Amino acid sequence: MLKQRLQQAMEYLGCADKELSLVLASDRLLQELNRTYRDQDRPTNVLAFPQGPVGDHEFTTPLLGDVVVSLSIAVREAHDLQQSLEDRVLYLLLHGLLHLLGYDHDRSPADRRRMHRRERMLLAYLATCSP
Repeated sequence: MLKQRLQQAMEYLGCADKELSLVLASDRLLQELNRTYRDQDRPTNVLAFPQGPVGDHEFTTPLLGDVVVSLSIAVREAHDLQQSLEDRVLYLLLHGLLHLLGYDHDRSPADRRRMHRRERMLLAYLATCSP
């Protein structure tokens, strides 16, 4: 299901011919990656590592990058949000994909709104697609 939904999302976003890797990992790995690459010594729900420079759909390689999702955080968030685990992991994967495409909610309030708007549009589109 994740692969099919991701392919639909990538087609919608204009990057269907690109690749990414997905890692479902533990809090421990996400904390280690977060500490190493973002200087934040805590686990997080998702991290994205672009393969090359990002921005305005200018891809320098066929590989977009890596998305690493903490499965244990996704389980807790799904419970708290009363979502299925599949829906939560899909959301986190899409969030990471948008980061690989150059969206960044940490730069400014305007960028945060832009990314959230794109997430909502993407989820609405996927709701119209066959599962």
